[in-house]
Amino acid sequence: MYNNAAAPAAAGAGAGTLALTGAGDILWLGLAAFAMVALGAAIKRIVPVKAKSEG
Repeated sequence: MYNNAAAPAAAGAGAGTLALTGAGDILWLGLAAFAMVALGAAIKRIVPVKAKSEG
């Protein structure tokens, strides 16, 4: 089980096949869009907000 080289090779080959499929392109674009939205939300939480003055 631990000395079998086929398991890591199969896992690596399975991860690499997503980029080679035609339908995989839209999945990568969706993943990139999700990452950009998450990055924007994280930056929005980090950047200090200017306090509004009452008056």
